Amino acid sequence: MSVRRRDFLISSGGLVAGATIRWGRYAAAAERAAASPGTEWQADVVIIGGGLGGCAAAIAALRAGLRVVMTEETDWIGGQLTSQAVPPDEHRWIESHGANASYRELRTRIRDYYRAHYPLTEAARQKPELNPGNGSVSRLCHEPRVALAVLGDWLAPWLSSGHLRLLLEHRPVAADIDGDAVRAVTVEPLRGGPRRTLIAPYFVDASELGDLLPLTETEFVTGAESRAETGELHAAEMADPNNQQAFTMCFAIDHVAGQDHTIERPDEYDFWRSFVPALTPPWPGKLLDFTYTHPNSGLPKQLGFDPAGGPTSGVVNLWTYRRLIDAKQFRAEQYAGDISLVNWPQNDYLLGNLIGVSDERRAEHIRRATQLSLSLMYWLQTAAPRPDGGQGFPGLRLRDDLLGTTTGVAKYPYVRESRRILALFTVLEEHVGREQRAMVTGLEGENLRAASFADSVGVGSYAIDLHPSSGGDNYIDFATLPFEVPLGALLPRRMTNLIAANKNIGVTHVTGGCYRLHPVEWGIGEAAGCLVGHAIAHGRGPRAIRESGEHLADFQRELTRQGVEIRWP
Repeated sequence: MSVRRRDFLISSGGLVAGATIRWGRYAAAAERAAASPGTEWQADVVIIGGGLGGCAAAIAALRAGLRVVMTEETDWIGGQLTSQAVPPDEHRWIESHGANASYRELRTRIRDYYRAHYPLTEAARQKPELNPGNGSVSRLCHEPRVALAVLGDWLAPWLSSGHLRLLLEHRPVAADIDGDAVRAVTVEPLRGGPRRTLIAPYFVDASELGDLLPLTETEFVTGAESRAETGELHAAEMADPNNQQAFTMCFAIDHVAGQDHTIERPDEYDFWRSFVPALTPPWPGKLLDFTYTHPNSGLPKQLGFDPAGGPTSGVVNLWTYRRLIDAKQFRAEQYAGDISLVNWPQNDYLLGNLIGVSDERRAEHIRRATQLSLSLMYWLQTAAPRPDGGQGFPGLRLRDDLLGTTTGVAKYPYVRESRRILALFTVLEEHVGREQRAMVTGLEGENLRAASFADSVGVGSYAIDLHPSSGGDNYIDFATLPFEVPLGALLPRRMTNLIAANKNIGVTHVTGGCYRLHPVEWGIGEAAGCLVGHAIAHGRGPRAIRESGEHLADFQRELTRQGVEIRWP
């Protein structure tokens, strides 16, 4: 897969430059590390993937005094929060509980960054739960670059000391296996240069697509399992490894009234303008339209769109849905208008997958998904129905500068589904789904709880939210119960020193729909990093820690001391 060049642009707002320049220094330090002599690097743990799970794993391991090498395929760490550009999807209790202390610290650091560097109004500055964008999807809608700067600041002391070596724009290409253990992983730079062999006693796969699994011959599954395999109410009748959720190339826009920022007509606009998704149940019409399938009811519903933020006839105003900047919270001269992130039903890409295909096919799907997003932008500017009865919003402006690209879309696809390990324990719908859990337990109301796992290493809460799939499924969306993260789901059945730390854990196509969100990924990564630190400190392997009641209790007490929540109240 090709990765775009590093492009540290400064936004027209001016103050994002601080985040840009600051990350540029960290990236330059990473480049110097990558240019250092020697093709073999040794560490206590190698983390492949610098997304939220990878960053949390690195912080936990570094906290334990370990030497860490972390790689990242793009030139930005932070994954779905930065290079994929999506504000955090979170549950309603996030401000007080239901996530690790370190994740809440991440959120506090983001808010404090705005207070320290942005010209907020005094009323906004005083809000304890500042939401820079006031987006309806999250209590903390914010710009990707700010999260990038915060993560860079957090890791800076360890980068300075050399305890952390960061390889940006590197991907794994080979692995050295010794029986059921990984001895080394070879990575190559995407912009030329020598390959490096990374050697460690432990390896964490925090990549977005589970890249280490095929390289290390770790058994894994992709796509949809059958109901006969999992016993899940919402599983498919037939297994299909190629039936995977849509991915999305997100983009940011603002609106400058009275100006015309219409982009060049995309090459594939005619195709996407007439495209009707072939889904079951049926999609209600063309993809580029404000009518969509409501995830909960399955019925056609109207979406609204008004950059002025006024009332719309739709179930939600897409402009404020994932809004990154609410201009009213900043000094009047700071922004020409609000800034919004486009991650909508209309730019979900359904015509191919990112896994189970060749590198060439993956690149082609990303190219076409980019064309879909640019076609959506062009449609919004020229043909979308306006509240006043007219067509098109030519004042919409593509804010490629906020995403650090020249294409106008995010650096990396917003990934909803990965390769998944065949784990020591697999989370099923009967463990977390409200309807099936009630059937299994016979309980209801306040007595109905998700399964409690003896080896819990984290918590999370989110509906099972499966987007339309490449196999032709429309939305599958239903209620869950606040759930736990079992340690067994992070550990492969066979490989002894490889730990999953992203969407690649032991979940199914169905349950992955609630374990894929920002705070859960962070918690999974932190548990993985803590596990490596505990294993090295006590001379016990991950499996031995899980299988011994005494050792497991020791590890869970250590997690709790570090602010990891392992049970819901």
